[in-house]
Amino acid sequence: MTASGPHHGSCRCGLISAEANSAPIWQSYCHCRDCRKQTGAPVMAFVGFHADALAWFGEPNSWRGAGGVTRMFCGHCGSQIGYTDERLPGEIYLALGFMDEPDSYPPTAHAFVERQLPFLHMTDDLPRFDGFSVERPAMTTEKDR
Repeated sequence: MTASGPHHGSCRCGLISAEANSAPIWQSYCHCRDCRKQTGAPVMAFVGFHADALAWFGEPNSWRGAGGVTRMFCGHCGSQIGYTDERLPGEIYLALGFMDEPDSYPPTAHAFVERQLPFLHMTDDLPRFDGFSVERPAMTTEKDR
């Protein structure tokens, strides 16, 4: 993992930026369809931080996606910023493209490899997960509560 900080990120136009003053908690690729649709890319890479370690400058737009995930983006330039997951309270996952020095956060795993596009060949020896690379508790519905 990367040093304790500070870690800086910003959107393409610079209206939204963030700084984290703690070490990342996770770095991963994600091959799920939701990430592909959100980013327009064949794979997403992200770095996770504790949300309380993050200071925002500007406010990202957001929308609630599938499975309790809220996606963030810049409403001006459209840059993908990251996501939160209600099953991972207190954590935020930022797109590597949002980070000012993305090469400082090499992914350490692959998530949803069963959904990896067949023409995308990634020959690293990182751990591969058929589902999430970050463990999440099972989803509950209102009727289960």
